[in-house]
Amino acid sequence: MHEAFLTFVGIYLLTMLKFVAGPLLGAAAGYSPWQIIGVSVMGMMSSVTLFTFLGIQIKKWIHLTFGKRKKLFTPKNREIIKVWNSYGELGIAFLTPILLTPIGGTLILVSFGSAKRKIISYMLMSSLAWAIFFSFSIQWLVSIPVIAALFR
Repeated sequence: MHEAFLTFVGIYLLTMLKFVAGPLLGAAAGYSPWQIIGVSVMGMMSSVTLFTFLGIQIKKWIHLTFGKRKKLFTPKNREIIKVWNSYGELGIAFLTPILLTPIGGTLILVSFGSAKRKIISYMLMSSLAWAIFFSFSIQWLVSIPVIAALFR
């Protein structure tokens, strides 16, 4: 019981930092697809909620603490702006679980001045969609005998 709880908490905490960790580690821990979806969505949405409401303060603290002036137009920033201009908040939210971190995607949306309600609802839709996709894809892959043999 104690070990199962620690496994769950570990996966939950890692999913707060990188979404893909939830489905991968949940499958490795033997979770069902629905358990994987639950822990993945809970982890991502915890960090999204935290950084949605504290994002501006955290961003100010980082600038005060680390204070270095970074280049404004880096290749990565240009790509983020292209996605923003083409697809808006939905595009950033959709790409957050796979390309960004939940924290990074949330801070981008907060920086662009998105409404808190939109950030949370778009990130929830995105995390649900990707969690369902990843958990059932992993379940399907593991059901293939050749791949299942690799995990034994």
